[in-house]
Amino acid sequence: MSFFIADAYAAAPAAAEPSAFANIAMLVVFMLVFYFLLWRPQAKRQKEHKGLMDSLQKGDEVVFAGGLLGRVQSVDDDYAVIEASHNLTLKVQKAAVLATLPAGTLKGIGVASPTNLNKD
Repeated sequence: MSFFIADAYAAAPAAAEPSAFANIAMLVVFMLVFYFLLWRPQAKRQKEHKGLMDSLQKGDEVVFAGGLLGRVQSVDDDYAVIEASHNLTLKVQKAAVLATLPAGTLKGIGVASPTNLNKD
């Protein structure tokens, strides 16, 4: 009986191969999905971060990549000097800045500064 099965497969028409247009269309769709889901959002985040680094100025309260909080004392091309606590200044890369905080945040969470150390 198994010899009839071979004849049945041989008599079946060959499967049609997809056209070249279908292959190209699938590649274009894949590239568009890649662009809109990966490349474009990453470029947008980089642009926002560069704008944040360029807008740093003296007196800004910032949070850095390691969770360090501080107030910007001065800004150079690639580095910023921050005051993390009373008499503690650090020179850090501007690229490590994650976000600027609203004014008064450091005082609100009790970070030591020359003004709130003398209240004891």
